[in-house]
Amino acid sequence: MWPKYISEESLNQFIESALAEDLGDGDHSSLASIPENAENSAYLLMKDSGVIAGVELAEIILKKLSPSINVESLVKDGDVVKKGDIIMRIHGSSRAILSGERLMLNCMQRMSGIATYTNKLNSLIAHTSTKLLDTRKTTPNFRLMEKWAVFIGGGVNHRFGLYDMVMLKDNHNDFAGGITQSVSATKDYLKRTGRDLKIEVETRNLEEVKEVLTLEGVHRIMLDNMSPELMSEALALIKGRLETEASGGITESTIGAVAETGVDYISVGALTHSAKSLDISLKAE
Repeated sequence: MWPKYISEESLNQFIESALAEDLGDGDHSSLASIPENAENSAYLLMKDSGVIAGVELAEIILKKLSPSINVESLVKDGDVVKKGDIIMRIHGSSRAILSGERLMLNCMQRMSGIATYTNKLNSLIAHTSTKLLDTRKTTPNFRLMEKWAVFIGGGVNHRFGLYDMVMLKDNHNDFAGGITQSVSATKDYLKRTGRDLKIEVETRNLEEVKEVLTLEGVHRIMLDNMSPELMSEALALIKGRLETEASGGITESTIGAVAETGVDYISVGALTHSAKSLDISLKAE
């Protein structure tokens, strides 16, 4: 299942670019040692436990290299897997299998690590109604897959880029001369350019929260680097009039207390910049 921001075109673009980076003018190891028409079987072996992600992507990568290749996925994206599990069997062009091995495994290992960590943090706030968000703290040219992995792990994707939502952070507000000026200029810009984008504003203290509440046109308010106690005070002021998002330095040890304040969303950059990849190997039958 794909999130809304993934299309067949975007996937093909990513795969073609990644293969060009890796293959260059040819996989000379395979071209030199493996006969052109040789076929073999292989399987993917889990060397770690966690939530698997990238299964669907792996199939697409292999089919891109050899449309006739046979892929039998024994698990699906989002399944919990254990060390020692065989998760996929492959039969077909030996050269295609070898040429696609590293790209396929790189994607699956990274995506599975993100999905596993997302699932872990989600379990820490499962007793609340708060939703877990990712951020733009992603690997350049790999954001599509990293956000897909968050989605597979049970998280909610925040804006994909700078173009699909307005987020007025502290630097925007400071450069604009203040929150009121920043929001006013943004509303004028959206009207002038005919764009219908939601506006989120970052706040650092209760005074800034109060200022945002005097303004019209704001959709969500970010409560940045606030303690759960201060956040509770802010939420009492907001009274559900705007969506709320907690952000800034939230860890495994603090996320539960933050969620228990009743905030709508918690965004965690560590989902994509600090998750440890799961180890997966391809083995010849």
